[in-house]
Amino acid sequence: MNATPTTPTRLARHLGTRDAVVIGLGSMIGAGVFAAFGPAARAAGNGLVLGLALAALVAWCNATSSAQLAAHYPQSGGAYVYGRERLGPLWGFIAGWGFIIGKLASCAAMAMTFGSHLAPGFARPLAVAAVVLVTAVNYLGVKKSAFATRLIVLVVLLVLAGVVLAVWLGGAADLGRVWPPVDLTLLGVLQSAGFLFFAFAGYARIATLGEEVVDPARTIPRAIPLALGITLAVYVLVAISALAGAGATAIATSATPLVVAVEAGELAWAAPIVRVGATVASLGVLMSLVLGVSRTTFAMAANGDLPRAFAAVHARYQVPHRAELAVGLLVACIVAVADVRGAIGFSSFAVLGYYAITNAAALTLAPEHRRWPRVLAVLGLVGSLALAATLPLASVLAGAAVLALGALVFLVRPTTG
Repeated sequence: MNATPTTPTRLARHLGTRDAVVIGLGSMIGAGVFAAFGPAARAAGNGLVLGLALAALVAWCNATSSAQLAAHYPQSGGAYVYGRERLGPLWGFIAGWGFIIGKLASCAAMAMTFGSHLAPGFARPLAVAAVVLVTAVNYLGVKKSAFATRLIVLVVLLVLAGVVLAVWLGGAADLGRVWPPVDLTLLGVLQSAGFLFFAFAGYARIATLGEEVVDPARTIPRAIPLALGITLAVYVLVAISALAGAGATAIATSATPLVVAVEAGELAWAAPIVRVGATVASLGVLMSLVLGVSRTTFAMAANGDLPRAFAAVHARYQVPHRAELAVGLLVACIVAVADVRGAIGFSSFAVLGYYAITNAAALTLAPEHRRWPRVLAVLGLVGSLALAATLPLASVLAGAAVLALGALVFLVRPTTG
């Protein structure tokens, strides 16, 4: 039976439109700037601007599908719920499985980004400490998470504004490094778009928090496009500034592209501020990622697709505390022992698969439940599959293996009542 916007919530509805937008911004602003621009530049050179536009187009199509489905199914879990309700339990499980595994990799990447920028020699212990910190904040309730994320987003936006000013006032910026594209290939643009999609995927965090949003039928369709639009404007401005300041080659070969862009000019003294911004941004993205993974874990556990112990809700804080703690523990273990350098490509593949299922689910909506034209869901589905297929072969093989393993787990798992 289809859910409706009046479905009773198992969690507390505390998030208004502003909070939802902030959580969406917190999960996106910073990820692309500080993690995905390097791989995107290696794939497409200064054509990464075209890759950014393509990634934004696919993300926008996916956002419209996510928003109308989230309004119709205002529950925790995102595409896990949509796939389960619209396409069947297997597709829902694969979507939830892909999201959890892919975003665990993203969590590890963001935690290591935090540690690497703060003190490279102590990156792993600092990454573990960051995971413990955000898990503790999230445990205290979604309003605490939203407040902390609001502060983080403000700091990051100020730092990025400083980066743009430093590049253009530093005297080294050259628009000839931005356009025309050099040695451009279609595969390179598609691959860069796949990497940069990693930077936009956070808008779905709003949908996965569906049971904690006030008036979800109204709030979610407003918050998702607004958060995505603000993020795109920021990314375009920063991408053009980074390319103009340092050039595609420098960005592609550096783990800190914005630092390189600032250091190329006469205001190189501002570079440490960029490192601070990267540290704060990765912390905000990590907080939002842990929120999203724990809510999907909670939704799957409530339906018996994961151990039901993870469906417990804290009596005081009204959060899925066991799911929160389990996700935090897993991420801490990953960053303590694993090499997560390939996490972005792997995560992008898994999450693009998640959005393909979201778009397929949106295609089944009746006309009266549509807020945007059906063609956007078609474009989102085709775009997600195309970007996933053009990622590096190692990412494609690893991601496909994980999704196949998810299907196998679904088929052999013991059913619970």
